[in-house]
Amino acid sequence: MPSPATAAAAAGTWRLGDLTISRMGFGAMRLSQRGPALTADAPPSDRGEAIAVLRRAVELGVNHIDTADFYFSSLRSANELINSALAPYPDDLVIVTKVGPRRDAAGEWIPAATPGELRGQVEQNLRQLGRDHLDVVNLRRMPSMGASIAEHVGALAELRDAGLIRHLGVSGVSPEDLATAREVAPIVCVQNAYSIGRSTDPLLRICGELGVAFVPFFSIAGAGRQGGPPAEPAGLLAIAAAHGATPAQIRLAWTLQQGRHVLAIPGTGSVAHLEENVAAAALRLSAGELSALAGLD
Repeated sequence: MPSPATAAAAAGTWRLGDLTISRMGFGAMRLSQRGPALTADAPPSDRGEAIAVLRRAVELGVNHIDTADFYFSSLRSANELINSALAPYPDDLVIVTKVGPRRDAAGEWIPAATPGELRGQVEQNLRQLGRDHLDVVNLRRMPSMGASIAEHVGALAELRDAGLIRHLGVSGVSPEDLATAREVAPIVCVQNAYSIGRSTDPLLRICGELGVAFVPFFSIAGAGRQGGPPAEPAGLLAIAAAHGATPAQIRLAWTLQQGRHVLAIPGTGSVAHLEENVAAAALRLSAGELSALAGLD
């Protein structure tokens, strides 16, 4: 397996609109706190370690960072860590953020923003990141948005036209949601939960046909694994052993081999785990291994 320093390039690239990114990206959710989920009582992360992770990611060739203003703990936010670690930003760095869900100052979740409140969320991301525009903003679909997301997408399209946003994406959506969004504005990416054991989303195929990036979240955690990893399936462990890889690396390699339009955004608060994740871009699974993994629960 190639060294971590060259592995990000091994994943190849994709274009989000006019922005070229590495298909191996980085998810910032775990930067601000310890633990696998965003909770009000989770202990804060170590600031120095989080900054080291971000800087090492860029050194490894990662130029696609996924974040949100609601990724925060009692002491720090992911956006502010990104700003502190990487500003002034490299010219090729693409920061993708999301709006829709909200948390109050204490970290408790509150209903999704209304269309009129989305500008405030966009401006919050701009302030925290220290930027005058956002590269990509994903609208995270929430049940309280109602039957259609057209009005929310329309509000973001107005902010794009005003120069605050470059490109739009959607997250947690159905094929019908994507079709509705595309009637309002161009969409460059879809973020949905997708992993080994949770691999039946029709949007994988639809996005490939449309030339839209498909960006799985929880691709390492997998279905029902957000609270912490249980024992891995024996079949996955056997494939990992055959490649001299970790189960997480096999999960990432499988994700990237689902299509050239599929991106990976694994998150971690550890430099060592970051390097392992990025190295997975160089793994190549056989057709038989891909089929065996797709059949796992």
